Amino acid sequence: MREPQHLIPAQVREKWSTQTSAVEPIDIRNQTRVVEFLFLGFSEIPPHGHTWFFFLFLAIYLVTIMGNTTLVTLIQVDRHLHNPMYFFLSHLACIDVSFSSVTIPKILANFLYQKHTIAYHQCMAQMFFLMAFAGSECTLLAVMAFDRYAAICQPLRYGHLMSSQVRVPLAVAAWVWGVLDSAIHTALATRLSFCGANHLDHIFCDVPPLLKIACSHTYVNELSLHLASIFMGFGPLLFILFSYAYILQAILRIRSNTGRRKAFSTCAAHLIVVMMFYGMAILNYNRPPSGYSLQIDTLISSLYCCISPMLNPLIYSLRNKEVKGALRNFLAGLKKEHI
Repeated sequence: MREPQHLIPAQVREKWSTQTSAVEPIDIRNQTRVVEFLFLGFSEIPPHGHTWFFFLFLAIYLVTIMGNTTLVTLIQVDRHLHNPMYFFLSHLACIDVSFSSVTIPKILANFLYQKHTIAYHQCMAQMFFLMAFAGSECTLLAVMAFDRYAAICQPLRYGHLMSSQVRVPLAVAAWVWGVLDSAIHTALATRLSFCGANHLDHIFCDVPPLLKIACSHTYVNELSLHLASIFMGFGPLLFILFSYAYILQAILRIRSNTGRRKAFSTCAAHLIVVMMFYGMAILNYNRPPSGYSLQIDTLISSLYCCISPMLNPLIYSLRNKEVKGALRNFLAGLKKEHI
């Protein structure tokens, strides 16, 4: 059933009137059902620049895949890395591979064909997996903070607190929690009406840009986003901060400088990853009322979905002697096999 034009919010009508000429104008009298969305994030890039951006994102994606899969492989083959910290780190690497694989391949395809569109059902699927992996990473980072707390503050009980009967359910819960949260947002998004508006000021499908162009009521969607930001975002972050407050107290009680440095080194990589992930997420989801410019918004979205998954394995590898030692042993073993 078609929506009468006078029932469409003025904000939506104004947005249609100011949309760029990247696609043909939409006649809301003849089209009310959206079958695809157009990403405006890269619409200002000239056609000859698409090739350069294609290879840039391809390089980022290849580094992400190689870095994370190498880290998982090292953790699996080296017995020195068979402990709870690296068990959770392997799950983080899997999440990073999945997170980047949800967005970058579609970006590469759009650059290759110079057509920045996505079908409606593909958009819903991309949004579901993107939010699922993001939610899982938030929860997993909190679990990893608890692992560091147990290792430093409860060293005598660490084996019991992080036994396989505990760490496996914690890892599974992180994945399931992210999927359940994403399923709620995706189900609510499928109930939105767009009245023909299909221009997204973004580079991938996400809930906030969809709510901006929806012509139906979005109160329930916005409420679910606020609740998710508390339980899936602020809640794990608060848990991480409390964990590291206790960790800091325990480290300051260590009399040996060598012991303090060792304790700090086991936490530094995780803290850097936490600050980077949450910093980019806050910039991506907590825009000022006036919003960012399209260029700044595109840059922030690119950093959020591409850079963090690429840097995580590098951060853990460069700051961890055990990982670097496992990599040297692995390469030495490959070299012997070829001799």
